[in-house]
Amino acid sequence: MIIGCTKEIRTHEYRVGLTPENVRAYVAHGHKVYIEKGAGLGAGYIDQDYIDVGAVILDTPQEVFGIAEMIVKVKEPEPSEWKYFKEGQILFTFLHLAANKPLADELLNKKINAVAYETITDKKGQLPCLKPMSQIAGRLSIQEGAKYLEKAQGGRGILMGGIKGVPAAQVVIIGVGVAGTAAMDVADGMGAEITILDINKTKIEEPNFLGYNVVKRLQATKANIIKSLTKADLVICSVLIPGEKAPKLIKREYLKKMKPGSVIVDISIDQGGCLETSRVTTHQNPVYVEEGVIHYSVGNMPGVVPISSTIALTNATLKYGLLIADNGLEKAIALDKGLKIGVNTYQGKCVNNSVAKALGYNVKQF
Repeated sequence: MIIGCTKEIRTHEYRVGLTPENVRAYVAHGHKVYIEKGAGLGAGYIDQDYIDVGAVILDTPQEVFGIAEMIVKVKEPEPSEWKYFKEGQILFTFLHLAANKPLADELLNKKINAVAYETITDKKGQLPCLKPMSQIAGRLSIQEGAKYLEKAQGGRGILMGGIKGVPAAQVVIIGVGVAGTAAMDVADGMGAEITILDINKTKIEEPNFLGYNVVKRLQATKANIIKSLTKADLVICSVLIPGEKAPKLIKREYLKKMKPGSVIVDISIDQGGCLETSRVTTHQNPVYVEEGVIHYSVGNMPGVVPISSTIALTNATLKYGLLIADNGLEKAIALDKGLKIGVNTYQGKCVNNSVAKALGYNVKQF
């Protein structure tokens, strides 16, 4: 199969879909790999690194899309890239279509066979390609939240861990899956007092959380969310329903009850965000203020730690990419049922139940 990898063009997105070691693996399996010039620079790889393991460097994304049977990326294609799609091409990347109907429509119209990292599942029902990015986003959420709590950044002027005689910051984490647990780990390490909320009672009673400075474990009811928000200095929203839009758990009216200068980091923004006031921001302009509360809702948080996040992501995605390249998509999904769930669009049809539900499509059998 002919594999292509283009340079990411989203603002401050420095990751790359294939590392030189990934290319070495594809070439060893008998595939041809084409890399856009400069695609790996942000993650620390020069063009010669790719050439040395058998890749061919092309000057433009148009050339890469034009020759490749499968495009391997990190983030969903930007509108300026859509014109390069060609019918029957496999697109292997994060897609987050529940929050991006225009892209979904384009993939269907162009009959792109789109495989989304975030909906691939493993035998345990977990999300192996999303997991490492969720871990990184969770850790970054506390770093960024702590920064914007500083007075110079418009925050309340609260130190996360406090010191002797000074209270620590109150951190509220809504959703304690992979990202929420990673956030809790960092918040605990910084000495914050933590409240966790989740709709799943089993998660909030997780015994592994006993070593953390969790002062409250609550089910995510409306009353508990409002009460927790009124006391919070920093709120982390890490709610995920795989493939679907994030539920709007925090209404605008709730923000009016929060402390002025408090901070909300919405990790769920890739799936539409879990606040009524959510909107996507960039690393260049990461925050805005609504009702006196600082909102941080960058849609590609791991993109600013590209060396770490590229390695973590490609370690997870490589085996699925090779499975597709070695066997073709149809046979690959017969060999791995979890990969089948990763297919969002196929031959002009939406074939993922969660995505179809979120966008109002009629799901088709794959």
